[in-house]
Amino acid sequence: MHQIVVRSHVGSDGILQMKIPTEFKDADLQVTVTIETVTPTVNKTPEELGYPSDFFERTAGAFQDEPLIREDQGEYEIREELA
Repeated sequence: MHQIVVRSHVGSDGILQMKIPTEFKDADLQVTVTIETVTPTVNKTPEELGYPSDFFERTAGAFQDEPLIREDQGEYEIREELA
């Protein structure tokens, strides 16, 4: 059994439309829908989240090293491929 949790919005017409991709193709499935009302998410300001007011303006795109170099990853275990 797989559980997929999706948040969606019911329009003023009262119809809930959902498109949920799964790994199942050409299969018969039993789907159970549980409806639970949720409190809308309130977007908090950076200050409310504990960031200084100009944090994102100062740090966005701040990576200064060019070019980006991936350092040697050292020794690692080589695993057999699972079929």
